[in-house]
Amino acid sequence: MNKKHFSQNIAFGLFRLLSLSVVLTLFAILFFIIYKGIGVINWNFLTTAPTDGMTAGGIWPAIVGTFYLMVGSALFAFPVGVMSGIYMNEYASKGWVVRFIRMMTNNLSGIPSIVFGLFGMALFVNWMDFGDSILAGSLTLGLLALPLVIRTTEEALKAIPDSMREGSRALGATKLQTIWHVILPMGMPNIITGLILALGRVSGETAPILFTCAAYFLPQLPESIFDQCMALPYHLYVISTSGTDIDAQLPIAYGTALVLIVIILFVNLLANALRKYFENKIKSN
Repeated sequence: MNKKHFSQNIAFGLFRLLSLSVVLTLFAILFFIIYKGIGVINWNFLTTAPTDGMTAGGIWPAIVGTFYLMVGSALFAFPVGVMSGIYMNEYASKGWVVRFIRMMTNNLSGIPSIVFGLFGMALFVNWMDFGDSILAGSLTLGLLALPLVIRTTEEALKAIPDSMREGSRALGATKLQTIWHVILPMGMPNIITGLILALGRVSGETAPILFTCAAYFLPQLPESIFDQCMALPYHLYVISTSGTDIDAQLPIAYGTALVLIVIILFVNLLANALRKYFENKIKSN
């Protein structure tokens, strides 16, 4: 074996070792959470409200609140992000304006979530007078997810060959018809993946909802988008750090973490299913 092949084998072995260490770390975390939290998971835990100062009962209001916030943020981030990505890739001239918008979008992706929370509190809670509400929290989380949706949409559309656009226009379709009937369906698998990844991120955020909508203890379900709500990440933070009986609340905290992980896993599985559906639909057409 010559020196070149030896160096290559060393590099590949190092990459395999690093990949294996990441996978093992992930499985170790999952095993720890499952081991600590599986004991409290039952039907009562999933379908009832907290009781006795959150040392007993379940997490149903937090599950519902998390679902409301995920849906609300998606309803805002998906159309705005997809339309922004379409504009940047299909309509905007390739000049300094697009480069500036792209740079600012990338910078927004790296801003700490607590900054989005403070901005959401100033804009939606105070200035727009939504108060601490599901609407304010959803819009704030939507802003958090927006950069990822925009960049994912832009990259998905950029990967589609220009020959598809030219062929559609040659058959007499307008630019809007080409985008709606040809380009967007072809890019939809990657766009959906980006949206689900964004939802996976916002579902576990605590700082943005801390300033905009999350309630410390709210045993009843919200009745409108202007009500506060409980949420799994904030509930997990509260019972882990500022409870009245940490020993009694710690198993509930692990159970809450396990439920949150399962929800994120379900969202990712849904993303894969939608991706395969759209890919099969494209192939059949």
